[in-house]
Amino acid sequence: MDRQTDSWSLLVGGCLFFPGLFFFFKRTLTQLGCNHGDATTASARAVSAVQAIMASSAGVVIVTSCEDVMRDRHWLSESYVVFATPYFVFDIYTMFLCYRHRLQVKGHEGGVGVGGYLRRELLLVLHHLFMVLACCPASLFCRQGRGDFFQGLLFLAELSTPFVCLGKVLIQFQQQKTLLHKLNGALMILVFFCCRVLLFPYMYLTYSRYLRVPLLRVPLEVPWPCNLGAGLLMGLQVHWFLLICRGALRLLLRPATP
Repeated sequence: MDRQTDSWSLLVGGCLFFPGLFFFFKRTLTQLGCNHGDATTASARAVSAVQAIMASSAGVVIVTSCEDVMRDRHWLSESYVVFATPYFVFDIYTMFLCYRHRLQVKGHEGGVGVGGYLRRELLLVLHHLFMVLACCPASLFCRQGRGDFFQGLLFLAELSTPFVCLGKVLIQFQQQKTLLHKLNGALMILVFFCCRVLLFPYMYLTYSRYLRVPLLRVPLEVPWPCNLGAGLLMGLQVHWFLLICRGALRLLLRPATP
C-alpha cells in the first residue's frame, strides 16, 4: 500500500510540476518583454531541457550505483519513470502550441489544426505515446525488479535534449549566426550520436559481456518485446540524427550573405 501511495504521489507531482514549470517560464518571459507566442515556445523548450537534465542526472546516479547490471536496484529507476510520465503527455500539448505559433508567424492563421500538427510532428507524437503506453508499463511491471542499470542508460539518452532545445531557442530569436549556436550545434551532434545512436549497441554489448556470450547471440537471449522496443527506438534516433546532420550540412553549405 505504501509503494502504491508513493507512486500516486509521484504521478500527481509530475502532473503538477511540468505544467507549473511551463507557466512559470511563460509568465517570466512575458514580463521580460517576449510576446505570447515566443514566450510559449521558449517555455516549452525550457521545460523539455529541465526534464532532460533531471532524467540524465537520475541516469548517472543509477548507472554509477549498479555494479551488477541485472540484479542491483536503485529507487530512482522506477520513481523517476512515474514522475516523468506526465511530461510526455503534456509535451504533446506544448508541441502543438509551438506548431501553432510557427504557422501564425508565417501568416497561416486559418490553417492551424490538429490534423496538420499530427502530420507535421507524427514521429514525435508517436515517440511520446510509445513512452507512455509501452515503455512506462514495461519499466514498472515487466522487468520484475531487474535491469536498473539499463534503465539508467535509457535515462542518459536525454542528455542531448538540452542542446537540441537551446539550438531551437537560438534560431527562434534569430541567433543562428552566433558562435554559441555553432558550438551548441557541434556538441548536439556529438552528444546525440553518443547518447542516442550508440546507446542501444552499447546496451547489447554490455549484456553480452554479462552473459559471456557473443554479441550477435544477445538478441536470441533477450525477450522479443525488448528487441522490438529497442529496434523501434533506435530507428527513430537514427532518423532524427540524419535529419540533424542534414540540417548542419545545409547550414555549412549555405552561401554567406554580404
